[in-house]
Amino acid sequence: MATISYRIDEIFEKVLNKERISNEEALFLLKEADLLTLGKLANYVRKEKHPDDVVTFVVDRNVNYTNVCVAGCKFCAFQTKRNAPDAYLLDLDEIFAKIQELVDWGGTTLLMQGGLNPDLKLDFYVEMFSRIKEKFPQIQVHSLSAAEILYISKLEKMTTKEVLKILHEAGLDSLPGGGAEILSDEIRQQISYGKVSAKQWLQVHREAHELGMKTTATMMFGHIEKPEHIIEHLSYIRELQDESLKNNKGYFTAFIPWTFQKGGTQLDHIDTATTVYYLKVLAVSRIYLDNFENIQSSHVTQTMKIGPVGLHFGANDLGSTMIEENVVASTGWKVAAPRPEKMADIIKKAGFKPAQRDTYYNIVKYF
Repeated sequence: MATISYRIDEIFEKVLNKERISNEEALFLLKEADLLTLGKLANYVRKEKHPDDVVTFVVDRNVNYTNVCVAGCKFCAFQTKRNAPDAYLLDLDEIFAKIQELVDWGGTTLLMQGGLNPDLKLDFYVEMFSRIKEKFPQIQVHSLSAAEILYISKLEKMTTKEVLKILHEAGLDSLPGGGAEILSDEIRQQISYGKVSAKQWLQVHREAHELGMKTTATMMFGHIEKPEHIIEHLSYIRELQDESLKNNKGYFTAFIPWTFQKGGTQLDHIDTATTVYYLKVLAVSRIYLDNFENIQSSHVTQTMKIGPVGLHFGANDLGSTMIEENVVASTGWKVAAPRPEKMADIIKKAGFKPAQRDTYYNIVKYF
């Protein structure tokens, strides 16, 4: 026990001296450090990066434009086959109506993700994004996952960078981190073998950064992965962030870890992550990802009781109002959709100063 305590003290000293911790040290913290010790160090790092104690959130809407998907991910209850009775594809009028409601809420960000639908080619997305930008020029289009970009490129026999460039010019502003799950092919081959490899996910985000686009990095954990796979994931995105910041173009604006939720999935037999483990992963992420400005706490998967607790374990962002969310909700998990004033009140009660942000973490207003 004394040896563990001494090792933790050594890592603490490195962090206090603004030295980068290694993969092995991060793994040690995740496996051996107790929750409150991790929280103390993660909160220190948050305070160093955000000394004003401002906690942000975004007013956005997640529009899932289609549920048809050929990927077959074992953790997903949202996907369906193209000839299934519940298969759908939203038309532009339906999408416009949803965006108008977002605007009425004072929203800034449109998150659009769907399945890998073989009927949707590049021209579908070009028209969709260009029409959205034409009708709602003030809305930031933060849409499509790396898996969707790769799938479009395969359908069109183009490179992913060519697809990204065309979509960016059509109105795609930034790329969310969806589809990352765990960036370890050992795990991906077991839960999402039909989608995108770790290398491909990283390459799409690298190319988006090269085009000057900002993206987010995510991680969906609490299923079959081990702590080693979590650190592998974090190491990949830290390395890519180093590379992107050096090139001085696009980069990751934030890291968002969340936990797998079961309900109608092929992984319903497993025990999902506890709240304690979620907070430990969140804290280690904040300590390890020294080149990320923002870490988000997930009230979507952790409930609005635990989400604000994450603000004391390294997070400086409480995510979004999530006016609409269908993927996690398809498992039967209830997703909250609080008004901006309610989000601000929740942040205040957690002991922080609330502010609404946009996609790029620019402050829209303080409360």
